[in-house]
Amino acid sequence: MTEPVPWTGPTATGAVPALLATAATRPVVLTDLSVRPFDAAGLSAVTGLLADSCDGLLVGEHQSRPDFPPTQMAGLIRDAGGAPWITLSCRDRNRVVLEQELAGLAHAGAAGVLCVTGDGRALGVRPDVTQVFDLDGTRLTALAAHAGLAVAVPEAPGAPPVALRPGRLREKERAGAAICVLNHVGTVDELEGFVRAARSAGVTIPIIAGVAVYTDEPSATTLAAFPGLNMDHRQIADVLASPDPVAAGIRAAVVEARALLAIDGVVGVNLSGPASARGPEFGAQVKAEIGNAVQTS
Repeated sequence: MTEPVPWTGPTATGAVPALLATAATRPVVLTDLSVRPFDAAGLSAVTGLLADSCDGLLVGEHQSRPDFPPTQMAGLIRDAGGAPWITLSCRDRNRVVLEQELAGLAHAGAAGVLCVTGDGRALGVRPDVTQVFDLDGTRLTALAAHAGLAVAVPEAPGAPPVALRPGRLREKERAGAAICVLNHVGTVDELEGFVRAARSAGVTIPIIAGVAVYTDEPSATTLAAFPGLNMDHRQIADVLASPDPVAAGIRAAVVEARALLAIDGVVGVNLSGPASARGPEFGAQVKAEIGNAVQTS
C-alpha cells in the first residue's frame, strides 16, 4: 500500500478543544494520568497534585490494567479539579457500547476524547476475553465529533509504515479530529520532519508532542515497552547514571519539551509515562514540576 485508506464518510466538526485557546498564549501541557486501578481516593489525590500544572489529564486505556469506566473516570477527575481527556479504544467495545460511552462522556463534561483503534491484546493477557474491533480509530473519531466532543487522535511518527503516517493523520482530520497527540520520537529532527511531511500532506490541526518522563529504571522501561514509541536511549542512560536521577529526569524532560515546542505546528506537549516507581503521588509531583516549567517557557 502506497497511500493511506481515504476517509469517505462525511466530515464532522466536534467541539473546539479549550486547549486551543490556551495555545494562543502559552504552551499546552497534557499529562498522562498514572494511578492505581479502582482507587477513587488515589485518583482524586493525584488529580489534585497535577491540576494546576497541566491543561488536561490524559486517561489511557491499558489492556492488562483496567480501571473505572470512561464516563465515571471523567466525573471523578472533574470533581477533583482536573480536565479529563479520555482515551477510547475499539479493542474491547463494539459500536453500540462506543456510542454509549461517547454520549456519556459528552454528558459528563469530558474535556475531550482521544480516539484510538487500540493494540491487539498481547499473548497471555486475558486469553478468556474476545477482541472486538467493530470500528477503527478513524471511524470512532467521526462518531465522537458527531457527538459534539472535542476529538484528539494519536499518531506514531516512527512506527511502520512510516511513509503513510502523515497521510493517515490527514484522513483522521477529515473524519473530525481537532488535535493530534504524537507518540515519542527518537530525536527532535525526526519530529520536525514528520510535522513538515504532515503539513505537506494537507494536515492543518495542531500537534502535541510526546515527552518521556522517567526518573528511574522501572519508569524508563515501562515507556520503552509501549508499541510505536521511540526513545532516546543515550539520554535514558545519562539520566539513570546521574547522582540525582529525579532531578536529571526533570531537567531532561523540560529540555526536550522546549526543543519540541520550537517546531512550527507543535503547540504543546504530553508528559507521558509513570515518571517514577515510587508510586503515583511521587510521579505526579515529578510531572507537576515539569509542567510548571513548561507552561512558563
